[in-house]
Amino acid sequence: MGKYFKYSHLHLAHTLHNTLMMRYQRTLEKEVLVRGVGLHTGDQAAMLLKPAPKDTGIIFFAKGGEAPINANVNAVCDTAFSTTLGMNGTKVKTVEHLLAALSGLGIDNLYVEIDGPEVPILDGSSKHFVDSIVDAGIAIQPSKRPYLKIIKPFVFKDGDAEITALPYEGRRISYRIFYPHRLLGKQEMTFECGEDLFIKEIAPARTFGFLKDVQYLRTLGLAKGGSLENAVILNDTEVLNASGLRFKDEFLRHKLLDFIGDLSLMGFPVEGHMKASRTGHTSNLKFAKALLAASDCWKIAYDRIEHGPADLKYA
Repeated sequence: MGKYFKYSHLHLAHTLHNTLMMRYQRTLEKEVLVRGVGLHTGDQAAMLLKPAPKDTGIIFFAKGGEAPINANVNAVCDTAFSTTLGMNGTKVKTVEHLLAALSGLGIDNLYVEIDGPEVPILDGSSKHFVDSIVDAGIAIQPSKRPYLKIIKPFVFKDGDAEITALPYEGRRISYRIFYPHRLLGKQEMTFECGEDLFIKEIAPARTFGFLKDVQYLRTLGLAKGGSLENAVILNDTEVLNASGLRFKDEFLRHKLLDFIGDLSLMGFPVEGHMKASRTGHTSNLKFAKALLAASDCWKIAYDRIEHGPADLKYA
């Protein structure tokens, strides 16, 4: 598994409060077990997150699968209502919330063993994944993390969806949604990517849907595991969940969460300002492939200096 740089929690927190830290690769300090139902399949699954050596990436091992599935854009086989990865007939559905948690916490190398067809939906957000990873501890590995630096503007359009990547000294996402519903309408926000803010402002945002669409989805064999326990459901006038919303703009934040998860399949953190409007899984992944193909708009670099998280529990 290789050697890790290990720090005590207090020492690292003090260091990160007062200095800038070169971005090294990260994995988990110990295994994490997650159990739950799949949103679309309705099937129960147990998922084990295991530390992996440097330069491994995120790799899924599905029960009965003939080959591992590398989490990258080339493994995406379906984007209808979720992001599905597949290899040689083996598929793992609804990976985006887990991938968003890993990207948000900067986890680069991980083995994901799963005995069902779909990543557990849990409460419909990335919060449980984030909490479990932070509790397990994060190990810093002795290898720099390459990143994709935007050096020239790149514009992508796909129907109503539009995504622009601009040069920027940092990692920023501006996201906008529009739905013809009184509780949504037009909303937008800008997120300066960082672990602390992701944990507090993005990870808890839950997936959402409209009551009128639920029956239709089930005729397609989807949303079999959906409930008010793992999604925010709206009728024509109100939110049906007794608990209400976690954020006034929770719908917008969840779409941004999905965007982060989908773009992690590019294989590199992106330094730049990403401006996204009215996107979904299909347009997110089309953009990721198009940007990777536009090699004159970016370069791979290793010298990024980043602020680290001040309150994560590192191993």
